[in-house]
Amino acid sequence: MADTQTQKARDNAQQIQVGTVVVVGIDEKRVREIFAEMFAIERRNLTAEAGIVADTRVTEFENRLLPKMIATDALKAFGDPGFQILLRKAQLAAAATERPNDYELLSELLIHRFQKGDNRNTRAGITRAVEIIDQINDDALMALTAFHSACFFIPKTSDIFQGLGVLNDLFEKIIYDTLPTGNEWIDHLDVLDAIRIAPFGNIKKFKEYYPLRLENYINPGIDISSDNYKKANEILTKVGLPQKILIPHALNPDYARLRISKAEIEDSVFSTNITHNGQTIQTQYPTTKEQKEALYAIFDLYNNDNKIKNNNITRLMEEIEKRQHLKLLKDWWDNINASFQITSVGKVLAHTNAQRIDKNLPPLD
Repeated sequence: MADTQTQKARDNAQQIQVGTVVVVGIDEKRVREIFAEMFAIERRNLTAEAGIVADTRVTEFENRLLPKMIATDALKAFGDPGFQILLRKAQLAAAATERPNDYELLSELLIHRFQKGDNRNTRAGITRAVEIIDQINDDALMALTAFHSACFFIPKTSDIFQGLGVLNDLFEKIIYDTLPTGNEWIDHLDVLDAIRIAPFGNIKKFKEYYPLRLENYINPGIDISSDNYKKANEILTKVGLPQKILIPHALNPDYARLRISKAEIEDSVFSTNITHNGQTIQTQYPTTKEQKEALYAIFDLYNNDNKIKNNNITRLMEEIEKRQHLKLLKDWWDNINASFQITSVGKVLAHTNAQRIDKNLPPLD
């Protein structure tokens, strides 16, 4: 802060002086100084023996955090009082925990605070998640992450078998140990504000819930022997969309389905091959308004027979049973004897942990 103004006043007069504020950029050197300054405040409350252990742990946390802050151009966050307060909480959590993975989690939470901190609900969830890092059990965190992942992540691929393979690979990483049984882990998460237990009922069985998350896989589609199938192809031809996006239904060969879901239509992109100088080049183009309307019209031609849909669900569950880690998830899920809802704290913590395990997962909005 530089003051370029002077002011004189009579004796006993109140002086109010307005200076010129100069904002100085924060570089890595200054960030490390801030990091040390923040922890020095908390370290005073530790004994010499505990301080040595804490120094090692907090340094490890710092070494995980700073490269990420630099990579995301987030060093300026260290000048924000709210971020500094959260940093102190994170340093305390790092000092208190002996698990190396917690340092990674804490660093991801602070990055998330920088990126999504304008949302006060998200901010509150991140703050509480930081506070409980050193308190949450390994098995409870794994269970929370598995449950959240089943509720949140769906594969992008339209190929049903490939999509189930993607999910199976994901849960192989997330379920790295034996998932907890009984209610102790549920009570533990409730105490930490990661979930909110409902007083009555149980969660839906896996068969009743999970196939609905994969709705595009279980929708009946269009009978290939029907007039609607001919109409669908005519609609695609009329708007210049390739007929290959209407594919055989892997769970019912008598039906066809679109490669994309209704939710994907607005952001859909299609590709076409262009030959230039003897070379074939694949070009992508967004769908036009007319093409989007055509895709919605094709969904209107889908068969709404619940019997066919239920048969597809049965087939899908048979495929899930064939995949080791999806079956493990299903069997564990069906033995949860309580009803609960994941809170904003739990969502932030579970999603951050999932991203720690698999860097390719999308961010939490």
